[in-house]
Amino acid sequence: MRDGTADSDDPVILQAGLPYALPERLPGMAPLDPANWILVDDAFTAQMALRERLVSQRREAVIALEGAARPAATELLEEVLAALRLRQDYSVADDLVTRPDGALVVLQRDDPLATLGRLVQQDFCLMEKRGAEHVLTGAVLCFPAHWTLAEKFGHPLVRIHVPVPDYDEGLARRVQRLFDGVQAGRPLWRANGMACTDPALFAPMSESISRAERHPGQGGYMRSERQSLWRLPQSGAVAFGIHTFMIRNPEASATQL
Repeated sequence: MRDGTADSDDPVILQAGLPYALPERLPGMAPLDPANWILVDDAFTAQMALRERLVSQRREAVIALEGAARPAATELLEEVLAALRLRQDYSVADDLVTRPDGALVVLQRDDPLATLGRLVQQDFCLMEKRGAEHVLTGAVLCFPAHWTLAEKFGHPLVRIHVPVPDYDEGLARRVQRLFDGVQAGRPLWRANGMACTDPALFAPMSESISRAERHPGQGGYMRSERQSLWRLPQSGAVAFGIHTFMIRNPEASATQL
């Protein structure tokens, strides 16, 4: 890995398709059945192997946590474990989880974000209200899509979305209202899609990179994120979940959303 870019020898990990239709416009949020918060798909084993390598070898690039956000991170881990206990494909004991691929994950509650990174395909960003905006106070982000955790960590929503061209004041207000309005037990979700030439899941990129370099044109792959907003009832933080799909692009002219 060099200058925060993806390893050239990263495996190509693809899903066969998307389990949802892409929305026609942003932000496209809809109610999420809490039972569907955690997904397991056909790329589970391969994605989890890559996540293990990133958490173990590139921790500084994929995990960040403010000291004050540790209670929220711990609460998020317990919320995910509660969701996994309801699934047939996970087995959750006091200190050990058996994943759907048979791998055993020791529950390190003193390292909640790394443990989450080893448990599920989904990435998580902890957003906590500071003043008028939600701020990124913690994250396990193994599959960044053309952004870097270090540049966004500790910043509010508007600053996080630099340099997204369509993230104007109007959209910023709508997104902030979504974060303000999401309620415990009533999560929300949306999905996006972006044609790309490189199927790397770990695809960090500095916000200083030009749009032309960031999006070099249509490609043979489609990257889609199923994003969720889950209010943690005790801390009040919002867990922004990101489940990443990479599929072969069914249309070379696919529209970036």
